[in-house]
Amino acid sequence: MFGLDQWVVHFSDGATLLIVLVVAVLLGLRHATDPDHLTAVTTLVTNGRGGATRLGFTWGLGHASSLLALGIPIVLWKAYLPAGVEQSAEVTIGLVIMALALWMLLRWKRGAFAHGHTHLKVPPRRTPLQAYGIGLIHGIGGSGGVGILLLAAIHSRTVALIALALFALCTAVSMALLSTGFGYVLTRPRVQRGFGRVVPLFGAFGVCFGTWYMLGALAIVPYFL
Repeated sequence: MFGLDQWVVHFSDGATLLIVLVVAVLLGLRHATDPDHLTAVTTLVTNGRGGATRLGFTWGLGHASSLLALGIPIVLWKAYLPAGVEQSAEVTIGLVIMALALWMLLRWKRGAFAHGHTHLKVPPRRTPLQAYGIGLIHGIGGSGGVGILLLAAIHSRTVALIALALFALCTAVSMALLSTGFGYVLTRPRVQRGFGRVVPLFGAFGVCFGTWYMLGALAIVPYFL
């Protein structure tokens, strides 16, 4: 999805404050649609408790926290994470996606999605605090490429910091919106009646995607996005 990000950033020359801020907002809102984010949030919300909106927003807040913590040094001192650290975070993201998918399959096996119900019969489930931690890891893994895309055309440090903050905030908001939409669909009676039959597909896809993501981070297989 970096091609779309580059296309969005192209509209900013780093000189016009309004354009830069609009670009930062658009990047933040679009960032939630990355396949790894969609997969993680889908399994997180399905496994979670505390409401889809709350889980998605706390996941986004964790992601935003990492973006700010690692993006500010990029803006001020052009200091990037060592490649090994970022690679380790990417591998961890793949493992987290796999773990969430496997837990969803385990819950399905135990009957958590039986009889048209998506609530859990056997605890525990993902909590907002756990969602925040997963978001933190996700933010570390993607901070390098996102920081470069966001800051490449911004020459003013002040403007770049404002843009970074907007980007981080809009990422959290977009994740909350995405999770809300997914949660709404999941609670529809017709969807609930048939959801148990498709959980294995969700779980299998999550495991496969997490494996592919991890192998891509290790440069064993190529990324196609």
